[in-house]
Amino acid sequence: MNDSRQRPDWVPQNAGSEFATSVMAGVDGGHDGIVGQASVAVPRPVTPRRRRLTVDEYVAGVLASDRNIVAQAITLVESNASAHFDMGQEVLRRLLPNTGHSVRVGITGVPGVGKSTFIEALGLHLCEQGHKVAVLAVDPSSTVTRGSILGDKTRMELLSRDLRAFIRPSPSSGTLGGVTRKSRETMLICEAAGYNVILVETVGVGQSETTVRSMVDFFLLLMLSGAGDELQGIKKGIMELADALLVNKADGDNKIRANMARAEYNRALHFLAPATEGWRTKAYSCSSRSGEGIDAIWSVIQQFREQTTGSGVFEKRRQRQTLDWVYSMVEEHLRASFFNHAGVDSIRAEIEEAVINGHIPPTVAAQQLIHKYEGRY
Repeated sequence: MNDSRQRPDWVPQNAGSEFATSVMAGVDGGHDGIVGQASVAVPRPVTPRRRRLTVDEYVAGVLASDRNIVAQAITLVESNASAHFDMGQEVLRRLLPNTGHSVRVGITGVPGVGKSTFIEALGLHLCEQGHKVAVLAVDPSSTVTRGSILGDKTRMELLSRDLRAFIRPSPSSGTLGGVTRKSRETMLICEAAGYNVILVETVGVGQSETTVRSMVDFFLLLMLSGAGDELQGIKKGIMELADALLVNKADGDNKIRANMARAEYNRALHFLAPATEGWRTKAYSCSSRSGEGIDAIWSVIQQFREQTTGSGVFEKRRQRQTLDWVYSMVEEHLRASFFNHAGVDSIRAEIEEAVINGHIPPTVAAQQLIHKYEGRY
């Protein structure tokens, strides 16, 4: 059989199929007009541009629990484009009466403690009980793409396939509130869509624990057994934020060590003030792989909600968190306005140098910068 392909000059004469590049022959009508070895270019189908939804369509779709529209609404409020901001806020304003009916659970722990495995086990357990679960991940953002660097859906394969669950990574970069604004607004959209359990995961390092504590009702700290303090230094700073400690991976040969660690943590917790008024923080153990202890920790969360709701602490915390959210955005806006101010920028280098060289004290430097910002000189 003759090969109608033309070899470029640089292809060896006796080369085989390993040289995939060749010039295809043109259309050969032949004697009978039949196309033989010709390659016919097929035009790519034109993908229609997605129609922009209206505020009414966003609101109706979220309230109907349309997963596609829920995802689009979250993308809208996460957008840093000024054209999307007003529309996103109007969608949120319309959805607000349908929010606040979930229990918000923050989950943190050192890398390797098994947060994703635990969240998937808890999420599947809750779905089987008839709950709708939303998982929001508060992640650092890539400095290159400004997007989430954690593939949460690939780490929670079973839960991501359950139609009763919704998993959304949350990039922390942006303006006016950053991770706090975006994660909080994502949470409100999920609540309006009928998700009655919101699980907020942190990466377990840095400021994200305090951020998540400020937006959830119940804060759960996952711990490892058999790991030294050098691997769990994080616990020293956030144990006082936790409403419960959970020793994960309590299975197999590690089960005895996990139970011993649980007892040690319970002894240590006696010396710490409770994170929530009227609630005593305790340590528990579980196995995310076998599922043992998963239902028990959910019972603790339910007990927490019932107790704090009865005492009024639950609602007071929600109200305080909302007001703190308002003023944190005010602070961020003022900070951005100050450092983007042309007058401040024009004298910053000179004042910084004066402070470093000891020519003026820091307080005077701050006053000069503020006066410049306020236009006093």
